[in-house]
Order: sequence, then structure tokens, then C-alpha cells
Amino acid sequence: MHGSKAFEPNLDIDSPNRNIAPISSEINENKKLAVGGCQLSDLAKQYGTPLYVFDELSLRTACKAYIASLKKHYPGESLPLYASKANSSLAICAVIASEGFGLDAVSEGELLTALKGGVKGEDIVFHGNNKSQDELNFAYKNNVTIVLDNYHDIELLKNIVSDEETVNLMLRFTPGIECHTHEYIRTGHLDSKFGFDPDELKSVLEELKTYKWANLTGLHAHIGSQIFEVQPHIDLAGVMADALKLGQEIGHPIADLNLGGGLGIKYVQKDKPPSIEKWVEVISNAVVKACRQRNLDLPRLMCEPGRSLVANSGLTIYKIGAKKVVPGVRTYLSVDGGMSDNPRPITYQSLYSACLVDKPLNTNFEKVTIAGKHCESGDVLLKDFLLPSCESGDFLAVFGTGAYNYSMSSNYNRIPRPATIMVNKGSSELTQRRELPEDLLQLDVLPDRFIPKN
Repeated sequence: MHGSKAFEPNLDIDSPNRNIAPISSEINENKKLAVGGCQLSDLAKQYGTPLYVFDELSLRTACKAYIASLKKHYPGESLPLYASKANSSLAICAVIASEGFGLDAVSEGELLTALKGGVKGEDIVFHGNNKSQDELNFAYKNNVTIVLDNYHDIELLKNIVSDEETVNLMLRFTPGIECHTHEYIRTGHLDSKFGFDPDELKSVLEELKTYKWANLTGLHAHIGSQIFEVQPHIDLAGVMADALKLGQEIGHPIADLNLGGGLGIKYVQKDKPPSIEKWVEVISNAVVKACRQRNLDLPRLMCEPGRSLVANSGLTIYKIGAKKVVPGVRTYLSVDGGMSDNPRPITYQSLYSACLVDKPLNTNFEKVTIAGKHCESGDVLLKDFLLPSCESGDFLAVFGTGAYNYSMSSNYNRIPRPATIMVNKGSSELTQRRELPEDLLQLDVLPDRFIPKN
């Protein structure tokens, strides 16, 4: 069983990934929870629920922590890239671009959002294990660096780029490093759908040297997500440096080394992730040591934080509705959202923290299960959770929902997606409007023969 104590202040304002709630969270003069200077229950009444709330201060603080830590600990050039699969929106892209970040994208939709949000094409890398020709062409036309994941990418690019032109490329390979995280998000072991196998590395590097259009500028590897360990990244630096040396010996102008992302965040009290600075320090020192041991010039160091930038910047507000007591078994409290706006509990059995936004200091706890409104028995957001006594109409904040909630959301049961707002210094702004039921019909086509004839 996990649960909530009375709401606690943040412990680390310099590394938002180590706090459950956004760093601007506070108990206001009304003894109610506020974020970004805005009382959450007021936001719920103004914008409706469910509601994604994004704290601009937390996002900018996390960005600044990465930038400052790289400058402090890595003596060469560096460029952090936002892993936009965590949460892709125009507003988030605009913020991270203004803070000096590049971006990694995995679809034309994410590329378009990044470009429209102000990220420069040359600061974007394009990933994916099954890119389409249209996606590759869009990336190429916008000066985006394409990450080669397999031979299929190479074959498609042959039809896009002529020998009189060049395209900037990175090469992704699987480093064969295990880390203790969920099976679905471990991408660095050998049995992975991502990247070239290590034993293919030399042959693909040699093949790329024969193509005049192929300008291989970097190497990429990624070992997983929600990682609390640092040793796997130390091991990764050595593997990457070996690949860098091999590529340069074959004649490629490789100057970028991209170690991926994966830094974990604090969802519940027992989670103890490293700080952003500690993670950056570890990978920086490891790359410097590995390159010096091999007499290599320092590459431009890239990393791809996603969750650690946006997860703790966000929360979701729900309204509590029905209550069902199963005597001697469980008390269910149902909210007005669920697996369509947060699929992670039913997909990964993920744990979250929560509190009643207008009763953050109450301690008269009871054990409840917070259920979603979808037609699935497994649609449960918080199981056997300690929550102060509440009633229908109370607002509940679930923390840490800034990553992989909106981006993985759906319209299951034809339920519209929530709105997103960004809060800062006492004001709130709409950054993604709430879908309406009629929006869900926009892509439907009803053939004439199905229309009743009067």
C-alpha cells in the first residue's frame, strides 16, 4: 500500500526530478494547494476537469539545470536535446528552445510541432525504427539530422538524397547494457527493436563511406528510461568511445556523441533518483575519461532528457464523483478521467502520488482506490491509497503526470482529451484546448448508403 502524508514542501528546488510536486507548489493563505501562484481548485473551476496543469518554473529550472551542469562538468561542447515523445506541444517546444535546448523527434508530427514551436532544424534529431519515406523527406528538407536505425533507413534515403547533396546522419546501435527498469522501456540490451547490432557496426560504417550523400556526424545509443543507477551510463561511455574511434578510423567526420536520456524521477516517496547535476557529472566524466584513454578529441556531448524535464512539471486535476464501498474489501472513489488521459497505471502498473487540493494538510486518512470512468475493470489510477476523507465534488491532484500522459492519451470510450494550461507567477494560460465530443466526429465519414432515406 502507498499513500499520501499531509502535503510536504519540496526538498530540492534545483533538481525538479527529485520532487513529487512542481517546485512552485505551496499551501496558500487559504490553506489550499497552489502551483505557479494559482490555487488549483480555482483552476479546476475555471477550465474544467480533468485538467493537465504545467508549471513553467519547474520546466525552466530543469532545463537550466542541464545546461549549467553540462557547462560545469563537460569541458567540450554540448547540446541537450528534449525527448519530445514525453510531451509534445507548441508551448513546451517554445520553452525548451528559449532555454537553449535542441530536440529529438520520432514522427513527422513531433518534427512539425518542434519546428512550429521555434526549434531550429539543425538542432533536431529524428529517431525511429520504421521511418516512412515521407517522414525522412520532411526531415531532410528541414535540415534535421536523421538517426539511422537500420538498413531500411539507408535504402529509403538513397531515393531521397542525390550524390550532389548531403544529409547529416547519426548512427544508432544497441550497446548491450542492462539497466533495472520496466521491460517495455529497456532499449539498450541486444534483443531490441532499436538500432544496429554491435557486430554490424563496422560493416555499416564502411558501407556509409561509399555514399557521397551520407555525412555521418554522430553516434547514438540509449539504454532505457526511469533509471536511478549511474553505472550503466559509465559503461555506455566506454562502448560509445570505442565506436567513435572506429568510425573516425574508417573516415567519418563524427563529432557528436549522443548518450540518450533515461534519468528517472520521483513518483512516490520511496523513489530516489539522482539529481540532474549528478547524472550530468557522471556521464561527462565518463566520456572525458573514455576519450582520453583512446586519445580521442572530445566530441560534442549530447543527451536526451524527456521525463526528467517535464514529468514533475505537470499534474492532473480530477473531480471525485461516485463512491462505492465493498464491505471488508475496498472503497472505490471514481474520478472524471482515467486511462484515456493516463494510460501508465494500466500499461506499466505505474505508481503515483496525489492529494486533495483543498485539503492538503488533512490527516484523517482512509484507504481508498481511485478508479477511472472507463469501461475497464483495470482502469485504476491509485490502488489502496491513503487519502483524507472526501466527498463527491472534491478535487484531486495527481502529481508527476507531465510525461507520457498527454502524449499517450487516447479517446477510448469516445472521451475527449483534457485541456492543458501553463501556470507561472500567478497567471494561467491555455496551451492545449479541451477536446469536445463533436471534435471526435471530425475524422469520421458516413457513406451515403448508411444515411436513412425519409
